[in-house]
Amino acid sequence: MLNTILPEDLSVTYGLDSARIGSRPMVERRLADLRGCFADEGAYDAALAVANPLLYAVTAVEPSAGDGQLHYGLGILYPGKIGQEYFLTKGHYHSYRPAAEIYVGLSGSGLMLLEDEGESRLATLGKNSCVYVPGHTAHRTINTGDVPLVYLGIYPSNAGHDYGAIASRNFRKIVVERDGAPFLADR
Repeated sequence: MLNTILPEDLSVTYGLDSARIGSRPMVERRLADLRGCFADEGAYDAALAVANPLLYAVTAVEPSAGDGQLHYGLGILYPGKIGQEYFLTKGHYHSYRPAAEIYVGLSGSGLMLLEDEGESRLATLGKNSCVYVPGHTAHRTINTGDVPLVYLGIYPSNAGHDYGAIASRNFRKIVVERDGAPFLADR
Protein backbone atom coordinates (compact mmCIF):
# COMPACT_ATOMS: atom_id res chain seq x y z
CA MET A 1 0.00 0.00 0.00
CA LEU A 2 2.91 2.36 0.67
CA ASN A 3 3.78 2.13 -3.03
CA THR A 4 0.44 3.75 -3.98
CA ILE A 5 1.11 6.89 -1.92
CA LEU A 6 3.21 9.58 -3.56
CA PRO A 7 6.51 10.32 -1.82
CA GLU A 8 5.51 13.99 -1.38
CA ASP A 9 2.48 12.87 0.63
CA LEU A 10 4.55 10.94 3.20
CA SER A 11 6.33 13.97 4.65
CA VAL A 12 5.28 17.58 4.18
CA THR A 13 6.32 20.99 5.42
CA TYR A 14 3.82 23.66 6.31
CA GLY A 15 3.69 27.29 7.34
CA LEU A 16 1.68 28.44 10.35
CA ASP A 17 1.63 32.01 9.03
CA SER A 18 -0.20 31.01 5.83
CA ALA A 19 -1.56 27.48 6.45
CA ARG A 20 0.11 26.45 3.23
CA ILE A 21 1.29 22.86 2.88
CA GLY A 22 4.19 22.69 0.46
CA SER A 23 3.15 23.87 -3.01
CA ARG A 24 -0.37 22.44 -2.83
CA PRO A 25 -3.20 24.69 -3.95
CA MET A 26 -5.18 26.57 -1.34
CA VAL A 27 -8.93 26.98 -1.25
CA GLU A 28 -9.68 30.56 -0.27
CA ARG A 29 -13.00 31.86 1.05
CA ARG A 30 -13.71 35.56 0.94
CA LEU A 31 -16.57 37.42 2.56
CA ALA A 32 -18.62 37.24 -0.66
CA ASP A 33 -18.37 33.43 -0.55
CA LEU A 34 -20.15 33.31 2.81
CA ARG A 35 -23.47 34.95 1.91
CA GLY A 36 -26.13 33.46 4.16
CA CYS A 37 -23.68 32.25 6.82
CA PHE A 38 -23.88 35.35 9.03
CA ALA A 39 -27.14 36.06 10.85
CA ASP A 40 -27.05 39.87 10.53
CA GLU A 41 -27.63 40.30 6.79
CA GLY A 42 -27.56 44.11 7.07
CA ALA A 43 -24.13 44.07 8.70
CA TYR A 44 -22.95 41.53 6.10
CA ASP A 45 -24.11 43.70 3.17
CA ALA A 46 -22.56 46.82 4.73
CA ALA A 47 -19.20 45.07 5.27
CA LEU A 48 -19.21 43.63 1.75
CA ALA A 49 -19.93 47.09 0.28
CA VAL A 50 -16.65 48.27 1.83
CA ALA A 51 -14.38 45.28 1.07
CA ASN A 52 -14.26 41.58 0.24
CA PRO A 53 -11.57 40.35 2.68
CA LEU A 54 -10.11 36.88 2.83
CA LEU A 55 -11.78 35.17 5.82
CA TYR A 56 -10.07 31.77 5.64
CA ALA A 57 -7.98 29.42 3.54
CA VAL A 58 -7.41 25.66 3.62
CA THR A 59 -4.78 23.41 2.06
CA ALA A 60 -5.59 19.69 1.91
CA VAL A 61 -3.49 16.56 1.57
CA GLU A 62 -5.56 13.71 0.17
CA PRO A 63 -3.04 11.04 -0.81
CA SER A 64 -5.39 8.17 -1.59
CA ALA A 65 -8.86 6.91 -0.92
CA GLY A 66 -9.69 3.55 0.53
CA ASP A 67 -10.42 1.70 3.71
CA GLY A 68 -8.35 2.96 6.61
CA GLN A 69 -6.73 5.89 4.79
CA LEU A 70 -6.69 9.44 6.18
CA HIS A 71 -6.85 12.90 4.66
CA TYR A 72 -5.97 16.14 6.41
CA GLY A 73 -6.15 19.84 5.89
CA LEU A 74 -4.43 22.86 7.36
CA GLY A 75 -6.67 25.88 7.83
CA ILE A 76 -6.22 29.53 8.75
CA LEU A 77 -9.19 31.64 9.86
CA TYR A 78 -8.55 35.35 10.20
CA PRO A 79 -9.89 37.52 13.04
CA GLY A 80 -12.79 39.89 12.56
CA LYS A 81 -16.52 40.32 12.96
CA ILE A 82 -19.62 40.98 10.92
CA GLY A 83 -21.76 43.02 13.27
CA GLN A 84 -21.23 41.22 16.58
CA GLU A 85 -20.71 37.78 14.97
CA TYR A 86 -17.13 36.48 14.74
CA PHE A 87 -15.54 35.44 11.44
CA LEU A 88 -16.34 31.80 10.73
CA THR A 89 -16.07 29.05 8.16
CA LYS A 90 -18.99 27.86 6.03
CA GLY A 91 -19.25 24.72 8.11
CA HIS A 92 -20.21 21.30 6.82
CA TYR A 93 -21.37 17.78 7.44
CA HIS A 94 -19.39 14.92 6.04
CA SER A 95 -20.90 13.38 2.91
CA TYR A 96 -20.40 10.03 4.62
CA ARG A 97 -22.28 11.03 7.78
CA PRO A 98 -20.70 8.45 10.18
CA ALA A 99 -17.21 9.94 9.58
CA ALA A 100 -15.67 11.67 12.59
CA GLU A 101 -12.90 14.27 12.49
CA ILE A 102 -10.16 15.57 14.77
CA TYR A 103 -9.18 19.25 14.84
CA VAL A 104 -5.83 20.19 16.36
CA GLY A 105 -5.30 23.84 17.31
CA LEU A 106 -1.86 25.11 16.33
CA SER A 107 -2.11 28.85 17.04
CA GLY A 108 -4.67 31.50 17.86
CA SER A 109 -7.94 31.01 19.72
CA GLY A 110 -11.44 30.13 18.72
CA LEU A 111 -14.34 27.76 18.98
CA MET A 112 -15.97 24.95 17.07
CA LEU A 113 -19.74 25.02 16.77
CA LEU A 114 -20.93 21.40 16.75
CA GLU A 115 -24.51 20.63 15.86
CA ASP A 116 -26.45 17.42 15.47
CA GLU A 117 -30.16 16.71 15.32
CA GLY A 118 -30.58 17.22 19.06
CA GLU A 119 -28.29 19.98 20.25
CA SER A 120 -25.75 22.69 19.50
CA ARG A 121 -22.60 22.97 21.58
CA LEU A 122 -19.28 24.77 21.60
CA ALA A 123 -15.80 23.31 21.96
CA THR A 124 -12.66 25.36 22.50
CA LEU A 125 -10.13 25.26 19.65
CA GLY A 126 -6.80 26.99 20.05
CA LYS A 127 -3.12 26.43 20.51
CA ASN A 128 -2.45 23.13 22.30
CA SER A 129 -6.04 21.89 22.11
CA CYS A 130 -7.92 19.23 20.16
CA VAL A 131 -11.60 18.93 19.28
CA TYR A 132 -13.23 15.61 18.44
CA VAL A 133 -16.12 16.00 15.98
CA PRO A 134 -18.36 12.91 16.17
CA GLY A 135 -19.96 11.45 13.07
CA HIS A 136 -23.36 12.83 12.05
CA THR A 137 -22.30 16.27 13.37
CA ALA A 138 -22.19 19.54 11.44
CA HIS A 139 -19.20 21.65 12.41
CA ARG A 140 -18.06 25.23 11.90
CA THR A 141 -14.84 26.92 13.03
CA ILE A 142 -15.02 30.40 14.61
CA ASN A 143 -12.13 32.78 15.37
CA THR A 144 -12.83 34.56 18.66
CA GLY A 145 -9.35 36.04 19.02
CA ASP A 146 -7.45 38.91 17.49
CA VAL A 147 -4.83 36.85 15.61
CA PRO A 148 -5.30 34.14 12.95
CA LEU A 149 -6.59 30.79 14.18
CA VAL A 150 -4.55 27.99 12.59
CA TYR A 151 -5.68 24.37 12.86
CA LEU A 152 -5.20 20.91 11.41
CA GLY A 153 -8.21 18.73 10.55
CA ILE A 154 -7.77 14.96 10.17
CA TYR A 155 -10.57 12.85 8.68
CA PRO A 156 -11.19 9.49 6.95
CA SER A 157 -10.54 9.49 3.21
CA ASN A 158 -14.17 8.56 2.52
CA ALA A 159 -15.62 11.42 4.63
CA GLY A 160 -16.21 13.99 1.89
CA HIS A 161 -17.68 17.43 2.58
CA ASP A 162 -21.37 18.30 2.34
CA TYR A 163 -21.72 22.10 2.34
CA GLY A 164 -25.16 21.99 0.73
CA ALA A 165 -27.02 20.79 3.83
CA ILE A 166 -25.71 23.76 5.82
CA ALA A 167 -26.31 26.23 2.97
CA SER A 168 -29.96 25.19 2.80
CA ARG A 169 -30.77 25.49 6.52
CA ASN A 170 -27.68 26.90 8.29
CA PHE A 171 -26.79 26.31 11.94
CA ARG A 172 -29.44 26.88 14.63
CA LYS A 173 -27.00 28.87 16.78
CA ILE A 174 -24.49 31.67 16.23
CA VAL A 175 -21.53 32.93 18.24
CA VAL A 176 -21.53 36.66 18.95
CA GLU A 177 -19.51 38.96 21.15
CA ARG A 178 -21.47 39.94 24.24
CA ASP A 179 -19.86 41.91 27.07
CA GLY A 180 -16.43 41.31 25.51
CA ALA A 181 -16.73 37.52 25.38
CA PRO A 182 -18.10 34.88 22.99
CA PHE A 183 -21.76 34.00 23.56
CA LEU A 184 -23.83 31.22 21.99
CA ALA A 185 -27.13 32.69 20.79
CA ASP A 186 -30.12 31.51 18.79
CA ARG A 187 -29.98 32.41 15.11
